Amino acid sequence: GGDEQNLIKPGVNYGWPTVSYGINYNGTTFTELTEKEGLEHPVVYWIPSIAPSGMAIVEGAVYKAWEGDLLTGSLRFNYVSKVKVKEGQKVSEEKILEGLGRIRAIEMGQDGYLYIGVEEPGRIVKLIPN
Repeated sequence: GGDEQNLIKPGVNYGWPTVSYGINYNGTTFTELTEKEGLEHPVVYWIPSIAPSGMAIVEGAVYKAWEGDLLTGSLRFNYVSKVKVKEGQKVSEEKILEGLGRIRAIEMGQDGYLYIGVEEPGRIVKLIPN
């Protein structure tokens, strides 16, 4: 549990392992702190872990309404997490493409479309907006 996503900025301390929502694989904790002054809080974190895999920041004209959103794949729950971010803070989170399969990769193509790599049966999906 406690996987997190940070927007990396120069000179910022993200705190791990001093602060975290995470736990060890055996269920024990390595810290009780989730926040501490001077340490950056994650933009988004997941409890339980979604087993994040693959991430893209949406850019370009094809998905204007999603501009700047973070897309992260879930190996564990078979969906894509779409997080709207404003001024470095999470505004909302939505599960999209539920049931597509274990998401391995998410990429913005040179053609401006999103491509999603899915495990079993092993395919790449091009996301075309309505």
